[in-house]
Amino acid sequence: MAEKAKRKRGAPKGNQNAQTHGFYSKVMDEAEQLDFELASGVEGFDGEIALLRVKIKSLLENDPENIKLLMQATGSLVKLVKAKYNITKEQKQGLKEAIGNVLKDIAIPLGIKVIGNMAK
Repeated sequence: MAEKAKRKRGAPKGNQNAQTHGFYSKVMDEAEQLDFELASGVEGFDGEIALLRVKIKSLLENDPENIKLLMQATGSLVKLVKAKYNITKEQKQGLKEAIGNVLKDIAIPLGIKVIGNMAK
């Protein structure tokens, strides 16, 4: 008996669902939809991770002083990536520190005090 070919999960490569009538299309403007398409084209990332990346980018461009929300969003991104790729605690901490360093690089030039992993 011939075995059935294993099907890959998710939409086929190049799928345009999110751009015109996908679940997230109603909450994204045209530029975000294009960013979403690019972000979701990265192999191995699912839609929620791609959307979070787009929203973090949008926050950095439009409201960079909202450090609390940026920290929450990047913390969520860390958790999603950890779950997706089964990252160890040590790798998670390294990822968290790297994201924190990027935020510090943004916060300090804006005159926002950064204490530990939070900005004030």
